[in-house]
Amino acid sequence: MAEIFRSSDPFPREGLPLEQARRRILEALAGRGPLPGGVETVPLAQALGRVSAEGVRAPAAVPGFRASIMDGYAIAEPEVPPLGQVWTLIGRSAPGAPFDRVLQPGEAIRILTGAPLPEGGRRVLPQELIDPGGLPAPLDRIQLVREAGANPWIRAPEEEAAAGAELLAAGRRLGPADLGRLAGCGVAELAVGLRPRIGLLVSGDELVPAGQLRGPGEIWESNGTLLEALLGRLGYGVAERRLVGDQPEALRHALQQLSARCDLVVSTGGVSAGDTDWIRPLLAELGQVAFWKLHLKPGRPFAFGDLAGRPFFGLPGNPVAAAITALQLLWPALQLLEGAEPQLLPRLRVRLASDLRRGAGRPELVRARLEVGPAGELLAVVEGSQASSRIGSLQGADLLLELPAELGSLEAGAPLWAQLLRLPIF
Repeated sequence: MAEIFRSSDPFPREGLPLEQARRRILEALAGRGPLPGGVETVPLAQALGRVSAEGVRAPAAVPGFRASIMDGYAIAEPEVPPLGQVWTLIGRSAPGAPFDRVLQPGEAIRILTGAPLPEGGRRVLPQELIDPGGLPAPLDRIQLVREAGANPWIRAPEEEAAAGAELLAAGRRLGPADLGRLAGCGVAELAVGLRPRIGLLVSGDELVPAGQLRGPGEIWESNGTLLEALLGRLGYGVAERRLVGDQPEALRHALQQLSARCDLVVSTGGVSAGDTDWIRPLLAELGQVAFWKLHLKPGRPFAFGDLAGRPFFGLPGNPVAAAITALQLLWPALQLLEGAEPQLLPRLRVRLASDLRRGAGRPELVRARLEVGPAGELLAVVEGSQASSRIGSLQGADLLLELPAELGSLEAGAPLWAQLLRLPIF
């Protein structure tokens, strides 16, 4: 094996600030656009969480007819009727079984919620306003016994959408409301962007799979499971996952295979500057290192570059750092490659629930729970160690508190910005 050349470090000592690193990644990938040939047509049942590849317009007006908003009685008079007015009951309109005659003044039909109004129908009287049994038999007439308001209780033919109206734009992440509206407008399938095929490489001589016996100095491998689950929660699957020790030839072979089979390659571990950290020099040999190191805690050892024509993300080896850098830098890139405008976690203003001790020096993303205080204020509760090796600090976390580099220890009540670790429902 030819020795891998280890050049002197050409990158800033402190590393790139997070926002600058994100910007450089997205700028590097912007020219690639969505994946080549990256569109497929799927039924609505398979479209949740996917990104629309093209705009969708309503094929017809919805509901397409005037419909009753209430159970009640349709009449032909447009004005508000006076108390005691009487109408002759001549029929019924139900969903899927409309009344097929023209309604004349002085006539009424029984109508159910969602049923079409007949021609000539001008308003619906809710059934609570009518006493159908207040007149002598036969019960072929109705009488208004309570005041009627100005609301006609009629749904317009284009209430949901007019024919040709845009239902959604290209590049939209599809949620339940999107799919429900498309179905309600008669759309059964749609074009979506292909999801990137992710190759995941986990490296480290000390790692053994969970469930196996550990030898001296070995630890159970967790990053692969953590990252694959995190990506799955974000809507992306790992196409291929490898666990490789710190042997340059084996790592080179794995990187070459993953870059040939996947749309991008993600590694975790081996990206720092130790004697057995081979990932970055291998990336320089097989492609190009665009930048290395982040000015961030946790997450300083991070590499981005090009691996044989594929985007490459070298995540730290500590699991919390790997998960947080994946969320901050890998996730926006995946969205871009799928054809969506990258969306970041929503931010909100919170106050510390208790004192927080730390040393100034690097910006930090602190894991915290969100609680509501007695006065309705949003509180960030920080508990336990924030070590980047401790996966437990992610359990139950609602927030990533943004601590600027210059801030040291903070007192309870200090206001901070935080990223909300919650996905939208609709």
